[in-house]
Amino acid sequence: MKPSLSLLPCPPSTVLSKFGGTALSDPSTYRSIVGSLQYLSLTRPDLAFAVNKVCQYMSHPTEDHWSAVKRILRYLKHTIHHGLLLHRTTTFSLQAFSDADWASCPDDRRSTTGYCIYLGRNLISWSSRKQRTVSRSSTESEYRAIAHASTEILWLQSLLIELGMKSTIPPVLWCDNIGATYLTANPLFHARTKHIEIDVHFVRDLVSTKALTIRFISSKDQVADTFTKPLPTPKFNVLRDTLNVRELPLRLRGPIKTNSPDELQASDKHKPAVITEANSPNS
Repeated sequence: MKPSLSLLPCPPSTVLSKFGGTALSDPSTYRSIVGSLQYLSLTRPDLAFAVNKVCQYMSHPTEDHWSAVKRILRYLKHTIHHGLLLHRTTTFSLQAFSDADWASCPDDRRSTTGYCIYLGRNLISWSSRKQRTVSRSSTESEYRAIAHASTEILWLQSLLIELGMKSTIPPVLWCDNIGATYLTANPLFHARTKHIEIDVHFVRDLVSTKALTIRFISSKDQVADTFTKPLPTPKFNVLRDTLNVRELPLRLRGPIKTNSPDELQASDKHKPAVITEANSPNS
């Protein structure tokens, strides 16, 4: 079945809060389904943001949260044959996109961090999660997202080196906040950012040693948007294709063959007779 264009795992109008809605009388079903969705998001990056959102209310789920979970399940029903498509490639260069939605949580005003990392054309790592501290500006939240993505890039680089796939091209990280990109190279900004000094110096050391390249990208081309906020249908569908989540051409399930009445009657003639205790020769 072709997925509906209006179907989204998390529509733009969704605003979830731990204080909204009536508490569920039996939250065990909610916790069981959301726990399963966490594992599913390991292979479906298009669900990462929506699943991360409903996971934040496991302790006290409400009817509003349950409606959000059912929305994800309806989306899954219509995209059951979608999966992460991997291309054959000989390019081992890493490219990452990081983004943050500043003060997006209405309860504690913490930002949501998201990033995705490509090896050549293939998406190999992604994340969507709430930041642990409150950011005082959008630049600060974006810089924390850069630091999280940089840490993942370093780990992937070490893994690739162990596998004998070392690349001579430094990884490129794309960010849509120009202030955050300036912080990676301009030490004069450090006096105003002492509260994020560790993240600033960590990333700046990578840039100064040419182990990482930070570049600016327009917000309309930011792939990591799908990990930080609910998106309208057209943009979500475009970014889903960019993440290589598509309807896979291969099917593991074979075709179901239906026999005609004549074939069923012919097959019955060749079936062996069933001997019961009532009509057996020894009875």
